[in-house]
Amino acid sequence: MKRILTAAVCAAALAGPAMAENKQVFYLLSHGGESDPFWIDWNAGVQNACELMQVTCNVSFAGGDSAVQKEAFNAAIASEPDGIATTSAQPGLWSEEVKLAKGNGIPVVYFNTDDPDTGRDAYVGADLRGAGVLWANYLVDKGLVKEGDHVFLPVEVPGASYQQLETEGIASVFDPLGITYDVVDAGVDPAGVINKMGEYMIANDVDAVIALGDLVASSVKRVFDNVGVQPGSIPVTGWGNSKETAEAVRDGYVNAALWQYPSAQGFMPVALLKLAADNNPIGYNIITLNLYDKDSVQPILDLYAE
Repeated sequence: MKRILTAAVCAAALAGPAMAENKQVFYLLSHGGESDPFWIDWNAGVQNACELMQVTCNVSFAGGDSAVQKEAFNAAIASEPDGIATTSAQPGLWSEEVKLAKGNGIPVVYFNTDDPDTGRDAYVGADLRGAGVLWANYLVDKGLVKEGDHVFLPVEVPGASYQQLETEGIASVFDPLGITYDVVDAGVDPAGVINKMGEYMIANDVDAVIALGDLVASSVKRVFDNVGVQPGSIPVTGWGNSKETAEAVRDGYVNAALWQYPSAQGFMPVALLKLAADNNPIGYNIITLNLYDKDSVQPILDLYAE
């Protein structure tokens, strides 16, 4: 990463005013919401990359509305930028857009949620099905769930590709063991998420929780406190890309969480698009995923304290 940044900064310094007048322009299109903890950190990574590489980045958030993201994608193509990075909440959503962009010589990088069948140039993010397998195996291997147990899977956008892939991974572990689970729509409004999660836990016998998104994961502590569940009494795993979830791991509310390096998911697509715009081949994926627990959470807490 340092080599890429150094080259970009040095090139900008050598080019002087002429480069400032002809900055490369990239569009980064997220299906997420700008107030979501993950996307706040992601956007910080984007802005850092754009500043260091002296390029112009136009960022948009669709808030879960594919029509909004589609409009943004087509507007980006029409502006003839130097590159486009996008998420895909559903497989096949942007097949035509990617084809059109690449036909016009515009490189396309996916991040956070992949769709390789579109022919995109590269991907930055997690293996989402692998994440589901990892969570389920963690609970089984630690003896935290067994045959006949029931696991609560709250999610912000049921039916989205991330939920489907994560649940496929979970099912591959739980189904043969006779462990049941419910995918439950918690919504995207923070207050509503807490209420819906709390209502489900009151109405159902829950033996474990796997939080399929960062907003639901970051709400676990408040939900448990609201419904009177003591930290550690119900095992929890899931995403961990927020300060709140990292603190919940530290405090025993969440057993282990997956760090998806959100700022890197913002930074690296810009770096890849910069390479492609400078006529370097990219064609490879960057997988960002790491499980942390109480013993390994401190570096993440330190990062949020900076």
